[in-house]
Amino acid sequence: MSTSAKYFQPEVLSRIDRLELRAQHVVEGFVSGMHKSPYKGFSVEFASHRPYVPGDDIRHIDWRVYGKADRFFIKEYEEETNMRVHLMLDGSASMGYPEHPDTDRMTKWDYAATLAASLAHLLVHQQDGVGLTLFDTEIRKQLPVSTSRASLHGLVSTIEAYTPGDKTEVKTLFPQLASSLPPRGLVVILSDLLTDVADLINGLQRFRYTKHDVIVLHVMDHDELEFPFSDRIKFEGMEYIEQEVLTDPQSLRTSYLKALEGFISEVRSACLNLRIDYALVSTAQRMDVALTTFLATRMHRQRSKA
Repeated sequence: MSTSAKYFQPEVLSRIDRLELRAQHVVEGFVSGMHKSPYKGFSVEFASHRPYVPGDDIRHIDWRVYGKADRFFIKEYEEETNMRVHLMLDGSASMGYPEHPDTDRMTKWDYAATLAASLAHLLVHQQDGVGLTLFDTEIRKQLPVSTSRASLHGLVSTIEAYTPGDKTEVKTLFPQLASSLPPRGLVVILSDLLTDVADLINGLQRFRYTKHDVIVLHVMDHDELEFPFSDRIKFEGMEYIEQEVLTDPQSLRTSYLKALEGFISEVRSACLNLRIDYALVSTAQRMDVALTTFLATRMHRQRSKA
C-alpha cells in the first residue's frame, strides 16, 4: 500500500474537511490566516484605543473620540493569523500493539499515525501551519511547522519510515518540549499514555503554563479496553520485554478493568482541570466517525463560548 493511500484515507478526509480546528486560546501566528493573534497591528478587527504619540500614522486617529475627549487616540486592531499546530505522536513500543494484527485491524501506531496525517491534511487545507514530533524516551524525529502542502508528504514519509520502539518517558521530555516550542500554539498529543501518570500530568501542566492550547487523543486498542481474553494466556511486556506473566485472564478481568477505569478517570480529570480537550479513542472505532465526532464537539463547544 502506498504511503498516501495508507495514511490519507479518503473516507476520513472527506468527512472532516468541512470542520474547523481552532485554538481555544489566542495563538501566535507567522503569516496571515484565520486566527487571532495577541500582537496588535493595523488589520481588520478593532481591539482597543491607546493615546497618540508623535510618529503614529494619523490615519488611525479616532476622530470621534477626539471630538468628545479633545485628545488624540489611535485605534488598534487585532491581527488575523494562522495557528501553529504541533502534532506529538507517541512512537514507543506499546504503540505497536497488536504485534500481528488481522488484515482489517490496525495497530495503535497505524491508527494514531493516520489520525495525525488526517489532522495535518485538514490544518494545511485551512492554511494553518503543522509540525510533527515523534517521541518515546526522547525526540526521535521533529519536523518544523509548515503551511506548505508539499510538507504533508514529508510528514507522512517520516511516519512511514518509523518503527515503534523503546519506552514512553515524558518526565523530562514534555517540559523540554513545552519550553522549546514557540508559545501559544496548539499541541496535539496522540498516545496510549502508558507512562507514569504523575509525570504525564506534570508535562501537561507545563504545556499549559507556556500558554499552549492542548488536545489529548488517547489511543487504545479494543483488547486493552475490553480485556476479552478467556483462555489461559501468557502476557509479555512490549516496553519491558523481560516481563512475562502466565495467568488465567478471567480471574484478572475485574481488577484489571477497575484499574483501567481509575487510570482513564485520573487522566481525564486532570485534563478537565487544566482546560485540555481529552478524547479516548478505541482502534475499534471507525476513524472517520471518531475524528469527526471529536472535532464537531470541540467546534460546537468553542462557538458556544464565543
